[in-house]
Amino acid sequence: MSEQAKTPSGPADNETSARVASSYWRANLRIIAGLLAVWFTVSFGFGILLVEPLNRINFFGFKLGFWWAQQGAIFVFVVLIFVYVRLMHNLDRRFGVSDDDTDPS
Repeated sequence: MSEQAKTPSGPADNETSARVASSYWRANLRIIAGLLAVWFTVSFGFGILLVEPLNRINFFGFKLGFWWAQQGAIFVFVVLIFVYVRLMHNLDRRFGVSDDDTDPS
């Protein structure tokens, strides 16, 4: 297929393309908002607001609130990175913009 056939040819194609881009962006923002909510809950909620109740629980000889603020939140942040990569890969594939879908020819 020629390069010209791949580009939008009129106002209807531009509208469709804009709707798809808007849907992709909304889905992207939902993923980001969900992951930020987890990040906020883990860092601020568990590390600051719930530290006293968590400190009543011992975890490997340390108070859980202290351990969570120092180590647990970091583990969750790393997991969030991998979750984000996976979710965005799936979103890209769903909208047909994945790097895996490129045709070298």
